[in-house]
Amino acid sequence: MLNEDPVLPRRRPRTLAQVLVGALEERIRDGRLGPGEKLPTEAAIMGEFGVSRTVVREAISRLQAAGLVSTRHGVGTFVSERIAEDTGFRIAPEQLGTLNDVIALLELRIGLETEAAALAAQRRTEDELQAMRQAIEAMEAAIASGEDAVAPDFQFHLEIAKATHNPHYVQLLSTLGSTVIPRARLDEEHPEAVQRRQTFLRRVNGEHESILDAIGAGDPEAARAAMRTHLSNSRERRRRSLVASSAD
Repeated sequence: MLNEDPVLPRRRPRTLAQVLVGALEERIRDGRLGPGEKLPTEAAIMGEFGVSRTVVREAISRLQAAGLVSTRHGVGTFVSERIAEDTGFRIAPEQLGTLNDVIALLELRIGLETEAAALAAQRRTEDELQAMRQAIEAMEAAIASGEDAVAPDFQFHLEIAKATHNPHYVQLLSTLGSTVIPRARLDEEHPEAVQRRQTFLRRVNGEHESILDAIGAGDPEAARAAMRTHLSNSRERRRRSLVASSAD
């Protein structure tokens, strides 16, 4: 049942989603929501936690990216049958509370994922290329729907890890989960903010296209460079934001 925890405090949308993810993940981990069990409806979660539908959908998206739940179209969202055991290394949402935290995570990703992209360019199969393409298309659809697109964004990077044919890349990225996709939220009540977010996310997905082109061409150096550019761009955007906030 979902009535065992207190109503969440009203905070900024991104914080609300993170707290909601933590609350639902705790119930999954401790068995209150068991394997295969259907999650309550969006309306039920909204009513209990006092959050918007957008916050609920973002939280579900992050749980999907972390492999904790899966959604069956027209049926509902269900707890995954097999939940990975906690590992010694994990980055929790609360560890990404500052711009410095996000920059540090991006530095880790640059070291990890540039080499993963190079290996994927050498080892990928046609089916794996198709899976990357589907993730890009899913992200574009999410952007068009006004969503934050975290789940398909993470899926694209996970598909690259799979294409390395090195299980350690997949294991580490899966352990990190959707926290590797920090997303700066904008006020969704203002059309101009929505437009800015969509423009930003389409630019990100364009960088994904460049990575896919290099992997598809079987060019490890180009794939390495495209991934480094993609992640370095994200890091530099956060660095500029940090400098700007420090100057205030």
